[in-house]
Amino acid sequence: MSVTPSTRTLHVNGIDLSVTEQGAGVPVVLCHGFPGLGYSWRHQIPALADAGWHAIAPDMRGYGHSSAPRDAGSYDRATTVADITGLLDALGAQQAVFVGHDFGAQLVWDLARWIPERVAGLVVLSVPLTPRAPMRPSDINATLAAEHFFHMQYFQEPGVAERELDANAHEFLRRLFWALSDSDRYLSCWEHPSAGNGYLDVLPPAPELPWPWLRVDEFDQYVAEFDRTGFTGGLNWYRAADLVWEQNAAVCDEPITAPTLFLVGDRDPVLSMMGRDPLESTRTLVPGLHHIEIVPGAGHFVQMQEPARVNTAITDFLAGLRRSETSSGG
Repeated sequence: MSVTPSTRTLHVNGIDLSVTEQGAGVPVVLCHGFPGLGYSWRHQIPALADAGWHAIAPDMRGYGHSSAPRDAGSYDRATTVADITGLLDALGAQQAVFVGHDFGAQLVWDLARWIPERVAGLVVLSVPLTPRAPMRPSDINATLAAEHFFHMQYFQEPGVAERELDANAHEFLRRLFWALSDSDRYLSCWEHPSAGNGYLDVLPPAPELPWPWLRVDEFDQYVAEFDRTGFTGGLNWYRAADLVWEQNAAVCDEPITAPTLFLVGDRDPVLSMMGRDPLESTRTLVPGLHHIEIVPGAGHFVQMQEPARVNTAITDFLAGLRRSETSSGG
């Protein structure tokens, strides 16, 4: 395996999946969310490879150079799980450690319930595990959108968000990255009504780059990709939420026993958006939880905002997994 990151395309589960990888050994599969790319793990890939792991960061279905079906039904949970099993099969790997952020976090939580035999461990960023919602996500979204602007509801109708965002990828990404990097900044969106507003109407203005955690050339990678692909693939992960909810009904009560590390920035707006104490629910629902790492000063993009802290936490956790496997004779 290359000593520097390399990219290739694998045909899995009927689609092309573009992956960036580095290193050798047990696979560590890094799953990004919205609006991400495999590139979102650029700080983690070399650190994992240096620590003796095979880091693999796909552009998830719908993003970047991977296939992007137009039908939201192609982003249901059975399909996205099959993407991952297909990836492991293509790698010739029985198991992997899975790292997930945002929608990737929700996916890797589910992998531990859908295919536990293929999960050697979990590292979950930003999105705690909470109990199954008592109603469909679309009903919850509509209720919230009646009170204030709510992006998950705004994204539901095909074409609506695309008309705004595809034409303004640079401004949208700059504002969203900036807003999500601090809880108070992002939750100011909720001060606006849904009626008559698009996402750019409610996101706060953002300063010009560079920022301490995002260079101009790094940001330009995202803009170039979303200018090329548009946002439909990423938005379809939101549009498949009801299907995911329905399909998870059969496994939602399964405790997650895989060794797990959870990382979150103390300024991540997701902690506020999920209500009550989502960290406590994670402790209850994940008997395999080893540790919760709360990263001071970081918002939603913790792996980019505080990469050194995140890399140390992940590699220390993985080293513990390796020691446990060695001591058990695995």
